[in-house]
Amino acid sequence: MVPPRSDKPRPWQVTLFKSILCSLLALSLWLSFITFAQSASDDSLDASQEAQPTSDQDVTIITAAQLKQVVQAALTHFHTPGASVSIVHKGQIIHSKGYGKRDLDSDLDVNATTYFRLASTSKAFTAATMAILVDDGSINWDDKVTDHLPEFRLSNPYVTAEFTILDLFTHRSGLVGGAGDSMIWPEPSGFTRTEVIHNLRYLTPAYSFRSTYAYSNVMYITAAQIVAKISGMPWAQFVEERIFRPLNIQCFAGAMPPSALVNVAKGYGHNDERGIYAIPRNGIHGVELMSAAAGGVVCHAQGMAVWLQALLNDAVSVTNQRLFSSAQRDKMFTSQIPLYVSNHAKQTHRTHFKSYAIGWRKENIYGYEMISHTGTLSGYQAYAALIPELDLGVMVLNNGSNYGVRSAIMQAIIKSLMPESPKLDWVQHYVDYQAKQEQRYLSRQRPDPSGSGTMLLPVERYLGTFADKWFGPMKLWQNDAKQLRIKSLKMDTLQGNLEPFGEHSWVVRWDNQNAASDAFVHFDVRPNGTIKGFEMFPFTAKEVVNHEYRDMFFTPVIPESDTPLIVTPN
Repeated sequence: MVPPRSDKPRPWQVTLFKSILCSLLALSLWLSFITFAQSASDDSLDASQEAQPTSDQDVTIITAAQLKQVVQAALTHFHTPGASVSIVHKGQIIHSKGYGKRDLDSDLDVNATTYFRLASTSKAFTAATMAILVDDGSINWDDKVTDHLPEFRLSNPYVTAEFTILDLFTHRSGLVGGAGDSMIWPEPSGFTRTEVIHNLRYLTPAYSFRSTYAYSNVMYITAAQIVAKISGMPWAQFVEERIFRPLNIQCFAGAMPPSALVNVAKGYGHNDERGIYAIPRNGIHGVELMSAAAGGVVCHAQGMAVWLQALLNDAVSVTNQRLFSSAQRDKMFTSQIPLYVSNHAKQTHRTHFKSYAIGWRKENIYGYEMISHTGTLSGYQAYAALIPELDLGVMVLNNGSNYGVRSAIMQAIIKSLMPESPKLDWVQHYVDYQAKQEQRYLSRQRPDPSGSGTMLLPVERYLGTFADKWFGPMKLWQNDAKQLRIKSLKMDTLQGNLEPFGEHSWVVRWDNQNAASDAFVHFDVRPNGTIKGFEMFPFTAKEVVNHEYRDMFFTPVIPESDTPLIVTPN
Protein backbone atom coordinates (compact mmCIF):
# COMPACT_ATOMS: atom_id res chain seq x y z
CA MET A 1 0.00 0.00 0.00
CA VAL A 2 1.37 3.44 -1.05
CA PRO A 3 1.55 5.94 1.86
CA PRO A 4 -0.39 9.17 1.47
CA ARG A 5 1.69 12.12 -0.02
CA SER A 6 2.35 15.06 2.31
CA ASP A 7 2.72 18.68 0.98
CA LYS A 8 4.80 19.69 4.01
CA PRO A 9 8.50 20.05 3.11
CA ARG A 10 10.84 17.59 4.67
CA PRO A 11 13.77 18.79 6.87
CA TRP A 12 16.48 18.11 4.19
CA GLN A 13 14.50 20.12 1.64
CA VAL A 14 14.28 23.09 4.01
CA THR A 15 18.02 22.94 4.57
CA LEU A 16 18.75 22.80 0.80
CA PHE A 17 16.42 25.74 0.10
CA LYS A 18 18.09 27.87 2.77
CA SER A 19 21.51 27.02 1.37
CA ILE A 20 20.52 28.04 -2.17
CA LEU A 21 18.92 31.26 -0.91
CA CYS A 22 22.07 32.21 1.02
CA SER A 23 24.26 31.53 -2.02
CA LEU A 24 22.10 33.72 -4.26
CA LEU A 25 22.14 36.50 -1.69
CA ALA A 26 25.95 36.31 -1.41
CA LEU A 27 26.35 36.36 -5.19
CA SER A 28 24.04 39.38 -5.44
CA LEU A 29 26.04 41.26 -2.78
CA TRP A 30 29.34 40.41 -4.58
CA LEU A 31 28.08 41.64 -7.94
CA SER A 32 26.85 44.84 -6.32
CA PHE A 33 30.30 45.37 -4.80
CA ILE A 34 32.05 44.82 -8.12
CA THR A 35 29.71 47.25 -9.88
CA PHE A 36 30.33 49.85 -7.18
CA ALA A 37 34.11 49.36 -7.37
CA GLN A 38 34.15 49.75 -11.13
CA SER A 39 31.97 52.85 -11.10
CA ALA A 40 34.10 54.41 -8.35
CA SER A 41 37.36 53.91 -10.24
CA ASP A 42 38.67 56.41 -12.83
CA ASP A 43 41.30 54.01 -14.15
CA SER A 44 41.00 51.91 -17.34
CA LEU A 45 41.06 48.14 -17.12
CA ASP A 46 44.33 46.53 -16.20
CA ALA A 47 46.09 44.63 -18.98
CA SER A 48 45.70 41.37 -17.05
CA GLN A 49 41.92 41.81 -17.04
CA GLU A 50 41.54 42.72 -20.69
CA ALA A 51 44.14 42.13 -23.40
CA GLN A 52 42.63 44.52 -25.96
CA PRO A 53 40.76 47.81 -25.58
CA THR A 54 37.03 47.60 -26.22
CA SER A 55 35.01 50.13 -28.12
CA ASP A 56 33.50 51.66 -24.98
CA GLN A 57 36.85 52.44 -23.34
CA ASP A 58 37.86 56.09 -23.18
CA VAL A 59 40.98 55.77 -25.35
CA THR A 60 42.07 58.80 -27.36
CA ILE A 61 45.06 59.23 -29.60
CA ILE A 62 47.82 61.65 -28.65
CA THR A 63 46.82 65.29 -29.14
CA ALA A 64 48.65 67.68 -31.47
CA ALA A 65 49.93 69.66 -28.48
CA GLN A 66 51.22 66.54 -26.74
CA LEU A 67 52.88 65.32 -29.93
CA LYS A 68 54.56 68.70 -30.48
CA GLN A 69 56.01 68.51 -27.00
CA VAL A 70 57.36 65.01 -27.62
CA VAL A 71 58.88 65.91 -31.00
CA GLN A 72 60.55 69.06 -29.76
CA ALA A 73 62.03 67.23 -26.78
CA ALA A 74 63.26 64.41 -29.02
CA LEU A 75 64.92 66.81 -31.46
CA THR A 76 66.68 68.57 -28.59
CA HIS A 77 67.85 65.51 -26.67
CA PHE A 78 68.95 63.57 -29.73
CA HIS A 79 70.63 66.51 -31.51
CA THR A 80 68.49 66.43 -34.64
CA PRO A 81 67.50 69.55 -36.61
CA GLY A 82 64.07 68.51 -37.86
CA ALA A 83 61.36 65.90 -38.25
CA SER A 84 58.11 65.30 -40.08
CA VAL A 85 55.28 63.15 -38.73
CA SER A 86 52.06 61.83 -40.23
CA ILE A 87 49.30 59.76 -38.62
CA VAL A 88 46.52 57.77 -40.27
CA HIS A 89 43.67 56.68 -38.00
CA LYS A 90 40.35 55.08 -38.87
CA GLY A 91 40.86 55.71 -42.56
CA GLN A 92 41.72 59.40 -42.25
CA ILE A 93 45.00 61.32 -42.25
CA ILE A 94 44.55 63.05 -38.92
CA HIS A 95 48.01 64.58 -38.65
CA SER A 96 50.72 65.62 -41.10
CA LYS A 97 53.18 68.22 -39.89
CA GLY A 98 56.82 69.28 -39.89
CA TYR A 99 58.90 70.31 -36.90
CA GLY A 100 62.27 72.01 -36.57
CA LYS A 101 64.66 72.82 -39.40
CA ARG A 102 65.33 71.19 -42.73
CA ASP A 103 68.37 73.41 -43.37
CA LEU A 104 70.31 74.97 -40.51
CA ASP A 105 72.50 77.27 -42.60
CA SER A 106 69.51 78.83 -44.35
CA ASP A 107 67.22 78.58 -41.30
CA LEU A 108 64.50 76.77 -43.27
CA ASP A 109 61.64 74.95 -41.56
CA VAL A 110 60.41 71.39 -42.07
CA ASN A 111 56.82 71.00 -43.24
CA ALA A 112 54.57 68.10 -44.21
CA THR A 113 55.91 68.04 -47.78
CA THR A 114 59.62 68.36 -47.00
CA TYR A 115 61.51 65.57 -48.75
CA PHE A 116 63.60 63.07 -46.77
CA ARG A 117 65.41 59.93 -47.77
CA LEU A 118 63.31 56.91 -46.79
CA ALA A 119 66.39 54.69 -46.40
CA SER A 120 65.27 51.07 -45.87
CA THR A 121 61.58 51.91 -45.63
CA SER A 122 62.05 52.01 -49.43
CA LYS A 123 62.10 48.20 -49.36
CA ALA A 124 58.31 48.06 -48.95
CA PHE A 125 57.95 49.67 -52.38
CA THR A 126 60.32 47.13 -53.90
CA ALA A 127 58.25 44.32 -52.42
CA ALA A 128 55.08 45.96 -53.72
CA THR A 129 56.41 46.17 -57.27
CA MET A 130 57.09 42.44 -57.25
CA ALA A 131 53.63 41.78 -55.77
CA ILE A 132 52.09 43.72 -58.67
CA LEU A 133 53.90 41.48 -61.17
CA VAL A 134 52.69 38.40 -59.29
CA ASP A 135 49.14 39.75 -59.60
CA ASP A 136 49.74 40.31 -63.30
CA GLY A 137 50.75 36.66 -63.69
CA SER A 138 54.25 37.56 -64.89
CA ILE A 139 56.10 35.90 -62.03
CA ASN A 140 55.60 33.86 -58.85
CA TRP A 141 57.25 34.22 -55.46
CA ASP A 142 58.52 30.64 -55.75
CA ASP A 143 60.10 31.11 -59.18
CA LYS A 144 63.82 30.53 -59.33
CA VAL A 145 65.80 33.74 -59.72
CA THR A 146 67.87 32.24 -62.53
CA ASP A 147 64.71 31.64 -64.55
CA HIS A 148 64.36 35.40 -64.87
CA LEU A 149 67.95 36.52 -64.36
CA PRO A 150 70.30 33.86 -65.77
CA GLU A 151 73.39 35.87 -64.84
CA PHE A 152 72.52 35.63 -61.12
CA ARG A 153 75.10 33.51 -59.37
CA LEU A 154 76.19 32.94 -55.78
CA SER A 155 79.37 31.16 -54.66
CA ASN A 156 77.47 27.92 -53.99
CA PRO A 157 75.96 26.33 -57.15
CA TYR A 158 73.22 24.58 -55.20
CA VAL A 159 72.11 27.81 -53.53
CA THR A 160 72.20 29.57 -56.89
CA ALA A 161 69.95 26.92 -58.44
CA GLU A 162 67.46 26.92 -55.54
CA PHE A 163 67.32 30.67 -54.84
CA THR A 164 63.77 31.95 -55.32
CA ILE A 165 62.22 35.36 -55.80
CA LEU A 166 60.95 35.14 -52.22
CA ASP A 167 64.51 34.52 -50.98
CA LEU A 168 65.57 37.87 -52.43
CA PHE A 169 63.23 39.64 -50.00
CA THR A 170 63.67 37.68 -46.78
CA HIS A 171 67.34 38.06 -45.74
CA ARG A 172 68.10 34.35 -45.53
CA SER A 173 70.71 33.94 -48.29
CA GLY A 174 73.41 32.59 -45.97
CA LEU A 175 75.58 35.66 -46.49
CA VAL A 176 76.60 37.82 -43.55
CA GLY A 177 74.56 40.89 -42.74
CA GLY A 178 75.49 43.76 -45.01
CA ALA A 179 77.43 41.59 -47.45
CA GLY A 180 78.13 43.63 -50.56
CA ASP A 181 77.22 46.94 -48.92
CA SER A 182 80.72 48.16 -49.74
CA MET A 183 79.51 48.44 -53.35
CA ILE A 184 76.63 50.67 -52.26
CA TRP A 185 77.89 52.95 -49.51
CA PRO A 186 79.39 55.43 -48.95
CA GLU A 187 77.63 57.31 -51.71
CA PRO A 188 78.26 58.10 -54.45
CA SER A 189 78.74 54.51 -55.58
CA GLY A 190 80.91 53.76 -58.57
CA PHE A 191 79.19 50.41 -59.11
CA THR A 192 76.29 49.77 -61.45
CA ARG A 193 73.42 47.46 -60.56
CA THR A 194 74.67 45.02 -63.16
CA GLU A 195 78.07 44.95 -61.45
CA VAL A 196 76.46 44.44 -58.03
CA ILE A 197 74.55 41.40 -59.27
CA HIS A 198 77.62 39.99 -61.02
CA ASN A 199 79.75 40.39 -57.89
CA LEU A 200 77.38 38.38 -55.68
CA ARG A 201 79.34 35.27 -56.70
CA TYR A 202 82.40 36.55 -54.84
CA LEU A 203 80.65 36.97 -51.48
CA THR A 204 81.33 33.99 -49.21
CA PRO A 205 78.45 32.66 -47.08
CA ALA A 206 78.69 32.36 -43.32
CA TYR A 207 75.49 30.40 -42.68
CA SER A 208 73.45 27.62 -44.22
CA PHE A 209 70.98 28.67 -46.87
CA ARG A 210 67.65 29.80 -45.35
CA SER A 211 68.82 29.03 -41.81
CA THR A 212 69.66 32.49 -40.47
CA TYR A 213 68.42 36.04 -40.79
CA ALA A 214 71.16 38.36 -42.08
CA TYR A 215 70.13 41.70 -43.57
CA SER A 216 70.84 42.14 -47.28
CA ASN A 217 70.57 45.26 -49.42
CA VAL A 218 72.12 43.75 -52.53
CA MET A 219 69.29 41.23 -52.87
CA TYR A 220 66.72 44.04 -53.05
CA ILE A 221 68.76 45.67 -55.79
CA THR A 222 68.68 42.31 -57.58
CA ALA A 223 64.90 42.05 -57.13
CA ALA A 224 64.40 45.49 -58.64
CA GLN A 225 66.39 44.48 -61.70
CA ILE A 226 64.05 41.54 -62.20
CA VAL A 227 61.06 43.90 -61.96
CA ALA A 228 62.68 46.10 -64.58
CA LYS A 229 63.38 43.18 -66.89
CA ILE A 230 59.87 41.73 -66.69
CA SER A 231 58.05 45.05 -66.91
CA GLY A 232 60.24 46.37 -69.70
CA MET A 233 60.88 49.68 -67.93
CA PRO A 234 63.34 50.97 -65.31
CA TRP A 235 62.34 50.08 -61.76
CA ALA A 236 61.99 53.75 -60.79
CA GLN A 237 59.54 54.30 -63.63
CA PHE A 238 57.55 51.20 -62.65
CA VAL A 239 57.20 52.51 -59.08
CA GLU A 240 56.08 55.86 -60.42
CA GLU A 241 53.47 54.43 -62.79
CA ARG A 242 52.08 51.62 -60.66
CA ILE A 243 52.28 53.07 -57.12
CA PHE A 244 52.99 56.79 -56.85
CA ARG A 245 50.70 57.89 -59.68
CA PRO A 246 47.64 55.89 -58.54
CA LEU A 247 48.16 57.28 -55.05
CA ASN A 248 48.60 60.78 -56.49
CA ILE A 249 51.73 61.42 -54.40
CA GLN A 250 54.87 63.25 -55.48
CA CYS A 251 57.50 60.77 -54.30
CA PHE A 252 60.52 59.64 -56.27
CA ALA A 253 62.52 56.47 -56.81
CA GLY A 254 64.38 58.11 -59.68
CA ALA A 255 65.35 61.62 -60.70
CA MET A 256 63.51 64.55 -59.14
CA PRO A 257 62.29 67.69 -60.93
CA PRO A 258 63.80 71.05 -59.92
CA SER A 259 60.46 72.07 -58.40
CA ALA A 260 60.78 69.33 -55.78
CA LEU A 261 64.33 70.27 -54.81
CA VAL A 262 63.24 73.56 -53.25
CA ASN A 263 61.93 71.70 -50.20
CA VAL A 264 64.44 69.02 -49.22
CA ALA A 265 65.91 68.23 -45.83
CA LYS A 266 69.67 68.25 -45.50
CA GLY A 267 71.17 65.37 -43.53
CA TYR A 268 73.05 65.90 -40.27
CA GLY A 269 75.07 64.02 -37.68
CA HIS A 270 76.31 64.86 -34.20
CA ASN A 271 79.20 64.18 -31.88
CA ASP A 272 80.47 65.83 -28.74
CA GLU A 273 83.47 67.39 -30.45
CA ARG A 274 81.77 68.89 -33.50
CA GLY A 275 78.20 69.30 -32.31
CA ILE A 276 75.63 69.04 -35.11
CA TYR A 277 77.32 68.88 -38.51
CA ALA A 278 76.15 68.43 -42.11
CA ILE A 279 76.47 65.11 -43.97
CA PRO A 280 76.29 66.15 -47.63
CA ARG A 281 77.25 62.80 -49.17
CA ASN A 282 73.77 61.33 -48.62
CA GLY A 283 72.01 64.56 -49.51
CA ILE A 284 69.02 64.80 -51.83
CA HIS A 285 70.30 66.24 -55.08
CA GLY A 286 67.65 65.06 -57.52
CA VAL A 287 69.58 62.17 -59.05
CA GLU A 288 68.61 58.52 -58.86
CA LEU A 289 70.73 56.39 -56.55
CA MET A 290 72.01 53.00 -57.63
CA SER A 291 70.66 51.75 -54.30
CA ALA A 292 67.15 53.14 -54.84
CA ALA A 293 65.38 49.79 -54.38
CA ALA A 294 67.25 49.06 -51.16
CA GLY A 295 67.16 52.49 -49.57
CA GLY A 296 67.10 55.38 -52.02
CA VAL A 297 63.46 56.42 -52.41
CA VAL A 298 62.68 60.05 -51.55
CA CYS A 299 59.33 61.10 -50.09
CA HIS A 300 57.66 63.26 -47.47
CA ALA A 301 55.37 62.64 -44.52
CA GLN A 302 52.21 63.62 -46.40
CA GLY A 303 52.94 61.21 -49.27
CA MET A 304 53.84 58.39 -46.92
CA ALA A 305 50.57 58.92 -45.04
CA VAL A 306 48.68 58.27 -48.28
CA TRP A 307 50.74 55.09 -48.81
CA LEU A 308 49.99 53.81 -45.30
CA GLN A 309 46.35 54.80 -45.69
CA ALA A 310 46.06 52.58 -48.77
CA LEU A 311 47.78 49.65 -47.08
CA LEU A 312 45.33 49.84 -44.19
CA ASN A 313 42.49 49.97 -46.73
CA ASP A 314 43.27 46.61 -48.34
CA ALA A 315 45.75 48.21 -50.79
CA VAL A 316 43.07 50.49 -52.24
CA SER A 317 43.63 54.25 -52.55
CA VAL A 318 41.18 56.89 -51.38
CA THR A 319 40.24 57.37 -55.04
CA ASN A 320 39.32 53.68 -55.14
CA GLN A 321 42.31 52.56 -57.21
CA ARG A 322 43.65 49.14 -56.27
CA LEU A 323 47.44 48.92 -56.13
CA PHE A 324 47.61 45.14 -55.77
CA SER A 325 45.35 42.38 -54.51
CA SER A 326 44.50 41.82 -50.88
CA ALA A 327 46.09 38.38 -51.25
CA GLN A 328 49.40 39.99 -52.18
CA ARG A 329 49.16 42.50 -49.36
CA ASP A 330 48.61 39.66 -46.93
CA LYS A 331 51.53 37.78 -48.48
CA MET A 332 53.84 40.73 -47.90
CA PHE A 333 52.68 40.86 -44.28
CA THR A 334 53.24 37.12 -43.68
CA SER A 335 56.20 36.11 -41.48
CA GLN A 336 59.02 34.40 -43.36
CA ILE A 337 61.91 34.11 -40.87
CA PRO A 338 62.09 34.71 -37.11
CA LEU A 339 64.03 37.61 -35.61
CA TYR A 340 65.74 37.97 -32.26
CA VAL A 341 63.66 39.59 -29.52
CA SER A 342 65.77 41.72 -27.19
CA ASN A 343 65.26 41.97 -23.46
CA HIS A 344 64.46 45.64 -23.94
CA ALA A 345 61.61 44.76 -26.32
CA LYS A 346 60.31 42.08 -23.95
CA GLN A 347 60.35 44.37 -20.93
CA THR A 348 59.26 47.62 -22.57
CA HIS A 349 56.80 46.51 -25.23
CA ARG A 350 55.78 43.03 -24.02
CA THR A 351 57.09 41.68 -27.33
CA HIS A 352 57.06 37.90 -27.56
CA PHE A 353 57.70 37.37 -31.26
CA LYS A 354 59.38 39.23 -34.06
CA SER A 355 59.85 38.21 -37.67
CA TYR A 356 60.71 39.47 -41.12
CA ALA A 357 58.01 39.31 -43.75
CA ILE A 358 58.51 40.74 -47.27
CA GLY A 359 59.87 44.26 -47.07
CA TRP A 360 58.34 44.59 -43.59
CA ARG A 361 59.06 43.42 -40.05
CA LYS A 362 56.38 42.05 -37.75
CA GLU A 363 56.16 41.97 -33.97
CA ASN A 364 53.62 42.03 -31.20
CA ILE A 365 53.39 45.00 -28.85
CA TYR A 366 51.09 44.56 -25.87
CA GLY A 367 49.17 41.97 -27.83
CA TYR A 368 48.76 44.06 -30.97
CA GLU A 369 50.37 43.06 -34.25
CA MET A 370 52.63 45.80 -35.56
CA ILE A 371 53.91 45.74 -39.14
CA SER A 372 56.79 48.14 -39.51
CA HIS A 373 60.19 48.96 -40.92
CA THR A 374 62.90 51.41 -40.01
CA GLY A 375 65.35 53.16 -42.29
CA THR A 376 68.83 54.43 -41.49
CA LEU A 377 71.30 56.41 -43.58
CA SER A 378 73.92 58.78 -42.23
CA GLY A 379 71.93 61.99 -41.94
CA TYR A 380 68.44 60.49 -42.22
CA GLN A 381 66.18 58.28 -40.11
CA ALA A 382 62.76 56.85 -40.98
CA TYR A 383 60.13 54.70 -39.27
CA ALA A 384 56.91 53.40 -40.86
CA ALA A 385 54.40 51.40 -38.82
CA LEU A 386 50.96 49.87 -39.25
CA ILE A 387 48.77 48.46 -36.46
CA PRO A 388 45.72 47.07 -38.30
CA GLU A 389 43.76 46.25 -35.12
CA LEU A 390 43.86 49.91 -34.18
CA ASP A 391 43.39 51.06 -37.79
CA LEU A 392 46.55 53.08 -37.24
CA GLY A 393 49.45 54.06 -39.48
CA VAL A 394 52.37 56.27 -38.47
CA MET A 395 55.31 57.72 -40.41
CA VAL A 396 58.26 59.47 -38.79
CA LEU A 397 61.02 61.09 -40.85
CA ASN A 398 63.97 63.10 -39.55
CA ASN A 399 67.26 64.51 -40.75
CA GLY A 400 69.54 63.36 -37.95
CA SER A 401 71.51 60.23 -37.19
CA ASN A 402 70.14 59.19 -33.80
CA TYR A 403 67.39 56.56 -33.74
CA GLY A 404 66.09 57.99 -30.46
CA VAL A 405 64.03 60.58 -32.34
CA ARG A 406 62.01 58.15 -34.44
CA SER A 407 61.67 55.64 -31.60
CA ALA A 408 60.43 58.11 -28.99
CA ILE A 409 57.93 59.73 -31.37
CA MET A 410 56.63 56.39 -32.61
CA GLN A 411 56.13 54.97 -29.13
CA ALA A 412 54.42 58.12 -27.87
CA ILE A 413 51.89 57.88 -30.71
CA ILE A 414 51.10 54.17 -30.74
CA LYS A 415 51.11 53.76 -26.95
CA SER A 416 48.53 56.53 -26.63
CA LEU A 417 46.04 53.99 -28.05
CA MET A 418 47.22 51.14 -25.85
CA PRO A 419 45.74 51.51 -22.35
CA GLU A 420 47.67 48.42 -21.30
CA SER A 421 50.97 50.26 -21.70
CA PRO A 422 52.30 52.27 -18.75
CA LYS A 423 52.48 56.02 -19.25
CA LEU A 424 56.10 56.88 -19.93
CA ASP A 425 58.12 59.87 -21.00
CA TRP A 426 59.40 58.14 -24.13
CA VAL A 427 62.08 60.70 -24.86
CA GLN A 428 63.57 60.23 -21.40
CA HIS A 429 63.16 56.48 -21.74
CA TYR A 430 65.41 56.40 -24.81
CA VAL A 431 67.84 58.89 -23.29
CA ASP A 432 68.27 56.51 -20.35
CA TYR A 433 68.37 53.44 -22.56
CA GLN A 434 71.06 54.87 -24.81
CA ALA A 435 73.10 55.93 -21.79
CA LYS A 436 73.04 52.33 -20.52
CA GLN A 437 73.96 51.02 -23.95
CA GLU A 438 76.86 53.45 -24.17
CA GLN A 439 78.17 52.38 -20.77
CA ARG A 440 77.91 48.77 -21.83
CA TYR A 441 79.82 49.54 -25.04
CA LEU A 442 82.54 51.47 -23.22
CA SER A 443 82.98 48.69 -20.67
CA ARG A 444 83.79 46.32 -23.51
CA GLN A 445 85.90 48.77 -25.45
CA ARG A 446 89.54 47.90 -25.90
CA PRO A 447 92.38 50.38 -26.42
CA ASP A 448 93.31 51.12 -30.01
CA PRO A 449 95.97 48.79 -31.43
CA SER A 450 99.53 50.10 -31.24
CA GLY A 451 102.44 49.11 -33.45
CA SER A 452 106.13 49.83 -33.74
CA GLY A 453 105.69 52.13 -36.71
CA THR A 454 108.66 50.39 -38.35
CA MET A 455 108.01 48.89 -41.76
CA LEU A 456 110.04 45.93 -43.05
CA LEU A 457 110.18 47.16 -46.65
CA PRO A 458 111.07 50.54 -48.11
CA VAL A 459 107.94 52.66 -48.28
CA GLU A 460 107.91 52.81 -52.07
CA ARG A 461 107.59 49.03 -52.26
CA TYR A 462 104.09 49.24 -50.78
CA LEU A 463 102.90 51.83 -53.27
CA GLY A 464 101.15 51.29 -56.59
CA THR A 465 97.78 50.15 -57.85
CA PHE A 466 96.25 46.95 -56.50
CA ALA A 467 92.92 45.44 -57.51
CA ASP A 468 90.39 43.08 -56.01
CA LYS A 469 88.54 40.85 -58.47
CA TRP A 470 85.16 42.34 -57.57
CA PHE A 471 85.71 45.55 -55.59
CA GLY A 472 88.12 46.91 -58.16
CA PRO A 473 91.34 48.92 -57.84
CA MET A 474 92.90 50.74 -54.91
CA LYS A 475 95.70 53.22 -55.49
CA LEU A 476 98.45 53.82 -52.92
CA TRP A 477 100.76 56.76 -53.61
CA GLN A 478 102.70 59.66 -52.12
CA ASN A 479 101.35 63.11 -52.91
CA ASP A 480 103.22 66.36 -53.41
CA ALA A 481 103.02 67.09 -49.69
CA LYS A 482 104.84 63.80 -49.02
CA GLN A 483 101.72 62.28 -47.50
CA LEU A 484 101.04 58.62 -48.16
CA ARG A 485 97.57 58.26 -49.60
CA ILE A 486 95.10 55.50 -50.50
CA LYS A 487 91.89 55.69 -52.48
CA SER A 488 89.35 53.44 -54.11
CA LEU A 489 88.95 54.04 -57.81
CA LYS A 490 85.33 52.82 -57.64
CA MET A 491 84.12 54.56 -54.47
CA ASP A 492 85.17 58.22 -54.51
CA THR A 493 84.52 58.83 -50.82
CA LEU A 494 86.93 56.07 -49.77
CA GLN A 495 90.23 57.90 -49.65
CA GLY A 496 92.53 58.81 -46.82
CA ASN A 497 96.01 58.90 -45.34
CA LEU A 498 98.25 55.90 -44.72
CA GLU A 499 100.14 55.72 -41.43
CA PRO A 500 102.84 53.09 -40.76
CA PHE A 501 101.71 50.62 -38.10
CA GLY A 502 104.57 48.16 -38.18
CA GLU A 503 106.07 45.24 -40.10
CA HIS A 504 103.83 45.03 -43.21
CA SER A 505 100.73 46.73 -41.83
CA TRP A 506 99.45 50.26 -42.36
CA VAL A 507 96.54 52.19 -40.85
CA VAL A 508 94.09 54.04 -43.10
CA ARG A 509 92.68 57.26 -41.65
CA TRP A 510 89.81 58.00 -44.00
CA ASP A 511 89.24 61.63 -44.91
CA ASN A 512 85.52 61.33 -44.25
CA GLN A 513 85.30 59.77 -40.80
CA ASN A 514 81.52 59.70 -41.05
CA ALA A 515 81.68 57.59 -44.20
CA ALA A 516 83.97 54.79 -43.04
CA SER A 517 85.86 53.76 -39.92
CA ASP A 518 89.65 53.53 -39.87
CA ALA A 519 91.08 50.31 -41.26
CA PHE A 520 94.20 48.16 -41.40
CA VAL A 521 95.97 47.45 -44.68
CA HIS A 522 98.04 44.31 -44.21
CA PHE A 523 100.44 43.25 -46.99
CA ASP A 524 101.09 39.60 -47.74
CA VAL A 525 104.82 39.37 -48.52
CA ARG A 526 106.48 36.28 -49.95
CA PRO A 527 109.70 34.86 -48.45
CA ASN A 528 111.69 36.43 -51.30
CA GLY A 529 110.35 39.87 -50.43
CA THR A 530 107.89 40.30 -53.29
CA ILE A 531 104.40 41.50 -52.48
CA LYS A 532 101.59 39.09 -53.19
CA GLY A 533 98.88 41.60 -52.29
CA PHE A 534 97.05 43.07 -49.32
CA GLU A 535 93.94 42.56 -47.20
CA MET A 536 91.96 45.07 -45.18
CA PHE A 537 90.49 44.80 -41.68
CA PRO A 538 88.72 47.14 -39.27
CA PHE A 539 91.16 49.11 -37.10
CA THR A 540 90.42 47.53 -33.75
CA ALA A 541 92.14 45.32 -31.20
CA LYS A 542 89.12 43.03 -31.28
CA GLU A 543 89.10 40.39 -33.97
CA VAL A 544 86.17 41.02 -36.30
CA VAL A 545 85.26 38.22 -38.69
CA ASN A 546 82.25 39.62 -40.51
CA HIS A 547 83.29 43.00 -41.84
CA GLU A 548 83.00 44.94 -45.10
CA TYR A 549 86.43 43.86 -46.41
CA ARG A 550 86.14 40.15 -45.63
CA ASP A 551 85.87 38.98 -49.25
CA MET A 552 88.52 41.29 -50.71
CA PHE A 553 92.14 40.62 -51.61
CA PHE A 554 94.01 43.23 -53.61
CA THR A 555 96.82 42.08 -55.91
CA PRO A 556 99.27 44.26 -57.87
CA VAL A 557 97.92 45.46 -61.19
CA ILE A 558 101.40 45.75 -62.75
CA PRO A 559 103.20 42.40 -63.09
CA GLU A 560 105.63 41.83 -60.26
CA SER A 561 109.40 41.97 -60.79
CA ASP A 562 111.29 38.70 -60.59
CA THR A 563 114.07 40.48 -58.68
CA PRO A 564 113.87 39.63 -54.97
CA LEU A 565 113.55 42.59 -52.66
CA ILE A 566 115.98 43.16 -49.82
CA VAL A 567 113.98 43.22 -46.62
CA THR A 568 115.55 45.82 -44.33
CA PRO A 569 114.03 47.99 -41.61
CA ASN A 570 113.10 51.43 -42.86
